[in-house]
Amino acid sequence: MDENCLFCKILHGEVPSNKVYEDENVFAFLDINPQAETHLLFIHRNHTPNIVNMTDTHPQDLQDLFVAISTYSKEKGLYKKGFRVVSNIGESSGQTVFHTHIHILSDVRLGKFGS
Repeated sequence: MDENCLFCKILHGEVPSNKVYEDENVFAFLDINPQAETHLLFIHRNHTPNIVNMTDTHPQDLQDLFVAISTYSKEKGLYKKGFRVVSNIGESSGQTVFHTHIHILSDVRLGKFGS
């Protein structure tokens, strides 16, 4: 755990969130600034700063995230509806919380995101 990390604080119940999914490795919650009708964040319980670092140091964690996304999307019907998977890496890409996280967006406002 990184004591200064917002997402670590969410994982430890120090900061409230609207949980939508949880298993032994992954936690998912509603984004507080949604950019689509459905905007979720999937995070691993292990703290890494981004997908590149996670792949280098904890590749199984990346698989855990995608298995959780797949499970959730099938259970909730997002798989049939369609959704976008996004991960910002670095400040210049818009990453503001440096705990690896994956955005799931459905019913995307295409004017904002393009195709």
